[in-house]
Amino acid sequence: VQLQASGGGLVQAGGDLRLSCGASGGTFSDYEMGWFRQIPGKERELIAAISWSSAYTYYADSGKGRFTISRDNAKNTVYLQMNSLKPEDTAVYYCAAKPPWRGILAQASNYEYWGQGTLVTVSS
Repeated sequence: VQLQASGGGLVQAGGDLRLSCGASGGTFSDYEMGWFRQIPGKERELIAAISWSSAYTYYADSGKGRFTISRDNAKNTVYLQMNSLKPEDTAVYYCAAKPPWRGILAQASNYEYWGQGTLVTVSS
């Protein structure tokens, strides 16, 4: 499966942004999806994930209460709604996919398909 992330950009602190990730080359509903981010000099962090049916979601502490992951299997797209953004949310954001049988949602190392990143910059 190929993934294409979009929606990054420059936003002021307190603002909102929605990232999208479109999938092609596979059956989208066969995959669980995650959003990661990487801040320069730091490891890539799993911030949100969603099961194939949307029945289960996972959020890292950094995104709880501010970020919402969702998916539309008919559109082969997963979204990350980010609200109340902070300068420390500045990072390159990546979407990733894994088959359901490949371990739990919340384990970053279980994801095997990656999109290119989209840069989110939050100004203070």
